[in-house]
Amino acid sequence: MQTWQQLDQAYIMSTVSRYPIAIGKAEGNYLYDTEGKRYLDLFTGLAVNTLGHSHPRILEALEEQGRRFLHISNLFLNPPAIRLAERLVKHTFGQGKVYFSNSGAEATEAAVKLVHKWIQREQHGRQGIVVLKNSFHGRTLGALRLTRQPGVYQDFPQPDFPVFEVEPNQIDSLMEVCRTHRPAAILVEPILGAGGVVSLERAYLETIEQLCKEEQMLFLVDEIQTGIGRTGKLFAYQHFALSPDVILFAKGIGGGLPLGGLIASAHVADLFQPGDHGTTFAPSPLSAALGNAVLDVLLEDGLLEQGRQVADALWEELHRLQQAHPRVFKGVDGRGMMLGIRTHLSAEQVKRLQSELLEAGILVNVTAKTVVRLLPPLTLTRAEVTFFIETLERLITQMEPAWEVN
Repeated sequence: MQTWQQLDQAYIMSTVSRYPIAIGKAEGNYLYDTEGKRYLDLFTGLAVNTLGHSHPRILEALEEQGRRFLHISNLFLNPPAIRLAERLVKHTFGQGKVYFSNSGAEATEAAVKLVHKWIQREQHGRQGIVVLKNSFHGRTLGALRLTRQPGVYQDFPQPDFPVFEVEPNQIDSLMEVCRTHRPAAILVEPILGAGGVVSLERAYLETIEQLCKEEQMLFLVDEIQTGIGRTGKLFAYQHFALSPDVILFAKGIGGGLPLGGLIASAHVADLFQPGDHGTTFAPSPLSAALGNAVLDVLLEDGLLEQGRQVADALWEELHRLQQAHPRVFKGVDGRGMMLGIRTHLSAEQVKRLQSELLEAGILVNVTAKTVVRLLPPLTLTRAEVTFFIETLERLITQMEPAWEVN
């Protein structure tokens, strides 16, 4: 009899390197493989399962909306989506509108078209979008043009609109590019996720906002990974009291189902007209109902504050671990429940550490080859923090003597 791994390799295109476990069920903060082994999930489907797995409020919304209707197309008024859009606008700009998509990459595609419509309206001769080196905004062709990782964009065909790449947190080069090339917009992740969990500094973000005002550019924040409570606020830009023009969101908003989109501030909210953009499935009534359940738990049931407190404990323990093992750990970057543990290890050594954690029943992600990325659920407990830290320290203590570190 063939294994799940063999069947996967035989029938599914190999676009992802999968972990060697087949998932049988998920509950709380844990995944269980088909053999019954339990794994503490510290990257939650790449920042999707903000409330963990099978949260009661999610299951309740799933059943209630499932009994009503699953799909109606976007040609009808959709009460769950309308309610979700209203809440997203009120918790961000106060006034504005939402465009719903099925994913983060589709949100980026919509943003490219929105910038184009804005260029047409303003007639100021500006062209192109500024993005950051090592940023990640999706894999579809338009989004790929903005993703600045050679291993991702490779030699695929690229749409013909100008893109200007700048280094994160380097204000002088940003200002030079904006004043020399006169781009129409700047798009940034407040914390680069796939680029190695790199936080943008307050001064850099404030400079972007000021430049956009002075130079008449649009300021777009990609909150696809940083949003929906992951960093301790609903969106990461809110830590800095910024005023972007457009917010991209996805991942955690759908409660485990596909959902993404844009929140546009009032002055760009009416750029799209009927026929300018659209999709068959979004906004999914089911995904929108789950999105409302996610916001209920975060904003009304207190999980946002609970997650902040546990995240503080996790950060404290990781800083202690760094001080105890300076040959292994460089430091920790990120915010809240989005953490990048920087190491002095080689890519092979980090892969081995990840495999040892997997064997010990803990799932972590690796990004930028040598950064251990944690994207835990906001339902993480202090006991689970202790379990992770003690396991990580035990493995490091066992493995460190044999490692040559940079």
